Amino acid sequence: MLSKLLIVDGMALLFRHFFATSFSKQFFYNSLDLPTNGVQGTIRHIYKAIEIIQPEKVIITWDMGSETVRTEWYENYKSNRPAPPEELVPQFDLVKDVLAELDFYQVGLKGYEADDLIGTITKHYDDSVIISGDKDLLQIINDDNELWLTKKGYTEYDIYNLNRFTEEFSITPHQFIDVKALMGDSGDGYFGVTGIGEKTALKLIQKHQSLDHLLENLDTLTKRQKENILKDYDHLILSRRLAEIITDVPINVNDVIQYSDYTFNLDRTLQVLDKYDLTIAKRYVEGLDL
Repeated sequence: MLSKLLIVDGMALLFRHFFATSFSKQFFYNSLDLPTNGVQGTIRHIYKAIEIIQPEKVIITWDMGSETVRTEWYENYKSNRPAPPEELVPQFDLVKDVLAELDFYQVGLKGYEADDLIGTITKHYDDSVIISGDKDLLQIINDDNELWLTKKGYTEYDIYNLNRFTEEFSITPHQFIDVKALMGDSGDGYFGVTGIGEKTALKLIQKHQSLDHLLENLDTLTKRQKENILKDYDHLILSRRLAEIITDVPINVNDVIQYSDYTFNLDRTLQVLDKYDLTIAKRYVEGLDL
């Protein structure tokens, strides 16, 4: 029987917990005069997930900068996002340093996003839980994994498995790529087709099964839809490429899996959290049943 694998979208948690407290200027500076609010929230979230899921393996995945293959395909990809706040910047390295000393296996690859690493790993592993806030990952759901979308605090998730996805959307996860192509993603800085939002995009793929088939049957669409698709055709094709998670990132998946075994050690954990003066995370971990 395979060991259960927990895969965490590290950047998603870091941003989530930074902004959860930064709006009220609670940055939790430590004795080294470093802001730690995002780091402490991320650590608390990971340990609570371990308590809930009880995995034998844990992998933390990271984006590795803004320059990726997608910015090569489209220079404006994610260019609409503001620069990170100055209090968040030092926490990018700090969180990785702390997690490394806590013996978590971390992986990132320049040119690729965390989603691509997650897609590649889950393609080769049969019992995994993914924690993220990114609905783009719905496209990689299969019989052997679950996507736990962060919802509230450290314990509430919107959990998707294959059955729930197909019942809710009436398409396959892979078809979700074509839905994304049509609707675009304003958060990532690209549009699909003018006038086509999520509901319309979903209905079109439910009816036509694929973007290719839809494009072969434009005469079945409304006049406005046909005109907009023809007008935005080049961007639509680009949007499909941008929306699709890469599942063949050049990493050694066998090594990643092999070295991701995780065993909780309370004394070691508390030592590390003391070293970095992460008192809030320390108190939280002490109260968990790990």
